[in-house]
Amino acid sequence: MIQNWRISSFNGALLACYFIPTWTIAAFRIMISPLQGVYERPNVALVLFMSDHLHLTTMSTVRYAWLMALGKLTVVAFFGVFLVFTTRASIRQTGGCDEALAMALGLGSFISFASMIMASKVGQTVAMQLHATELLLLLGTAVLMAFEPPLVRVPEPESRAQPARDREFYTLSSPSS
Repeated sequence: MIQNWRISSFNGALLACYFIPTWTIAAFRIMISPLQGVYERPNVALVLFMSDHLHLTTMSTVRYAWLMALGKLTVVAFFGVFLVFTTRASIRQTGGCDEALAMALGLGSFISFASMIMASKVGQTVAMQLHATELLLLLGTAVLMAFEPPLVRVPEPESRAQPARDREFYTLSSPSS
């Protein structure tokens, strides 16, 4: 079973195992108790940036925090769809799960990058390191997806007594083949 996994799919599944619980908990803490949830490490950069640089009121800051929580839950949903698609070997082998992973990586990278910039502007070193680490994880998987060779259908040798259409399987193409 592990033989037909692509490196980017396996790495995306590992990322999903990290981001789904982490960002879900952070988003639900904002939704349950906005003023208490925004002052935790994953969310503090947004609040301090909004209050220090944009001079927003408390209610406006809470609205932006809810918007960030919605964005994080959207990324979690795309990672969840990606995990569901990877459970089916036929979808995984044809690359059908790559779109959901790409959306999760794109939105997650934007949120992490924006949070990292905000944390650096307000002087939150630990939050900046957290968001930079998350950004590097997401960008590393995006680079894997970009440079991994596409899947190509290669027919199996004619040794079996099955019809030709049933003997095709997927392999990775390489420049040397």
